[in-house]
Amino acid sequence: MLIGLTGGIASGKSTVSALFVKHGALLVDADQVAREVVEPGEPALLQIIEQFGEQVLNADGSLNRQALGALVFSDVDKLKQLEQITHPAIRARMQEKFKLYKHQQPDALIIADIPLLYETKQTHLYEGIVVVYIPRSMQIERLMKRNHLSEKEAADRIALQMDIEEKKKLADWIIDNSSTLEHTEQQVIELVKRLRTR
Repeated sequence: MLIGLTGGIASGKSTVSALFVKHGALLVDADQVAREVVEPGEPALLQIIEQFGEQVLNADGSLNRQALGALVFSDVDKLKQLEQITHPAIRARMQEKFKLYKHQQPDALIIADIPLLYETKQTHLYEGIVVVYIPRSMQIERLMKRNHLSEKEAADRIALQMDIEEKKKLADWIIDNSSTLEHTEQQVIELVKRLRTR
């Protein structure tokens, strides 16, 4: 079974993903795949160099994320150009991983952790969607702490994604991560049981 997992920034998706793995699920992490597809020798990195020049490389030929970020995050068109290169590469690599997992373990529960699942309109690729939920006020608090941001900076970053309340409404299942780790884990255990008996 293939399930999409998403949530808001600083909602604790990685924590919840790790709990799913602890309780027997296989994980494909979009952020991890995003790093893999721009490693030296990968077609996506060659396209990035073609598009943005060698100024986005480190001396060893690897991608300089800060240099690329400085270029694209201040220019919407350049960000779109980058996404047109990376998004198809990430999706293709994720599909490869799903196929491999299904081949190795046909009955496995596969969780795909995708931060922008709704924003990139990928829900149709999954048999159901889990949203990791915390209230927006808690998102701001956790993001300020985690990334050493001001309240305004944290709120601005959160505003770049679909509102967490909207994601909650669209979810097939919700993991409320606003309490203790034990409470979160209990919800994951129950959901894994339900998914396995479907």
